[in-house]
Amino acid sequence: MKFIINRENLLMPLQQIVGVIEKRQTMPVLANVLMVVSDDFLTLTGTDLEIQIVAKVVITDSSSGSITVPARKLLDLCRLLPSGADILLEKQNDKVKLLSNRSKFSLSCLPAEHYPEFAETAMEKQFTINAGKFKKALEKTIFCMANQDVRYYLNGLLLNISNTRMKLVASDGHRLSIFEDMLDEQTGYESRIILPRKGVLELYRLLDNLETELTVMFSNNNIKITIGNLIFSAKLVDAKYPDFGKVFQQSFYKPISLPKQELKEALTRVAVLSNEKFKGVTLDIAPDSMKISTHNPEHDEAEEELSINYQGELLSIAFNAQYLLDAISNLDSDTAILTIASNASSCFIDEPSQCEYKFIVMPMRL
Repeated sequence: MKFIINRENLLMPLQQIVGVIEKRQTMPVLANVLMVVSDDFLTLTGTDLEIQIVAKVVITDSSSGSITVPARKLLDLCRLLPSGADILLEKQNDKVKLLSNRSKFSLSCLPAEHYPEFAETAMEKQFTINAGKFKKALEKTIFCMANQDVRYYLNGLLLNISNTRMKLVASDGHRLSIFEDMLDEQTGYESRIILPRKGVLELYRLLDNLETELTVMFSNNNIKITIGNLIFSAKLVDAKYPDFGKVFQQSFYKPISLPKQELKEALTRVAVLSNEKFKGVTLDIAPDSMKISTHNPEHDEAEEELSINYQGELLSIAFNAQYLLDAISNLDSDTAILTIASNASSCFIDEPSQCEYKFIVMPMRL
């Protein structure tokens, strides 16, 4: 195996692939990137057995073959070579020689036969979507995903396709985000799948060209997304996502309208003196005013008062300040609308105009 490639053409796919490769591996070969050369194409593959990224790059002066090379070492060498440099890679027994101008490196490798096969089932369902639209959907939901929750179905993102509608939902049990949008074509099916947390974060990172059309294929066990010259694959979470629809089927107090930036700044200041572990703040709501207050075990106190557009009952409710801030920061408009459930079980945060997303934060007891 031998080929010549420009540094930039190798650096970009390596950076995209190395994200899925864990630093600590149970199998040494999983720390490597699989390189396969055939017909003047180099195919690079990285996997952790749950997620896989495959990139295809055009090369010159090549002879066919395959090998696995330490991914991070190869990436670091490419990164440190001068811009625009040509790199010659050649397999010699169990090593890969890397030559560029006056630089010469030799990396110990493992045979390609040792590289594990990524198990995939047949993909029956498919749709296409613009990368910019899909990235926005991820942006509005991923911050609500749980991290290492025992309810493992929360450590991921629900993707619900219902003919021409797409819905993404994420929740960690304390807050929830929902994004809905229309697809450009009829899919003719109804399906719900859960993408794993690491896969969602990697996918978000890969969507850098917002003009690209994505081809999404999935089965009950796997998802495969084609992004230009990249193919992203992941094993799905085998579970049923909880029914969140009931949160909408209840009565609410009148909506509270207030300037987003003012609310964000007030919450940020008050949160400085909140309990470091629970980040709790209390909202005391009265006609035309909202008082945000907190205290902590060191007996520090903070209080801010805001003018609001509200003509309803007196209310007092507490929330995790960071959860409120995350939701408010993800609003696109300058006005935030807070709608609190009559039984004080949840607070909806959205915008005055019809938008594709909604955030729900559960209260806390202080």
